[in-house]
Amino acid sequence: MNAERALPGELMAVDTPELLRLEERAADLRLSQRLDQAWLRVHAAPDGRHYLRAVLWHGLSHRPELPAQLRCELVLEVRTGEQVLGLLDVLPEDFERLSAVTSRDEGLPVARLLGGGGLRPVREYEEGLQG
Repeated sequence: MNAERALPGELMAVDTPELLRLEERAADLRLSQRLDQAWLRVHAAPDGRHYLRAVLWHGLSHRPELPAQLRCELVLEVRTGEQVLGLLDVLPEDFERLSAVTSRDEGLPVARLLGGGGLRPVREYEEGLQG
């Protein structure tokens, strides 16, 4: 469906209130990949800086009224200061409104984390809290 459509190449940065807004929109639209909003309010660093990178186009064939979404890797800063990896589906117009990371000093460490598998998935982080 969107195999020919190029993915945005920018790394986007959001603060916690903006991330909560994106997660709320994903929940309202019942998009496939999102975090529980209550969990996020408890665990996201209040003054955190989080990052989104589009990795694929995702469409819901059973819901043709929705445009294709960008499935994004989410680097989430939690209250402990650790960064963990999640996924978030975002509508293209919402993604375009976000702030692109333009500083190499900021973007390169995040790109290395995403490229090198150095991030613990949210699920493993949750398991560590319970165990």
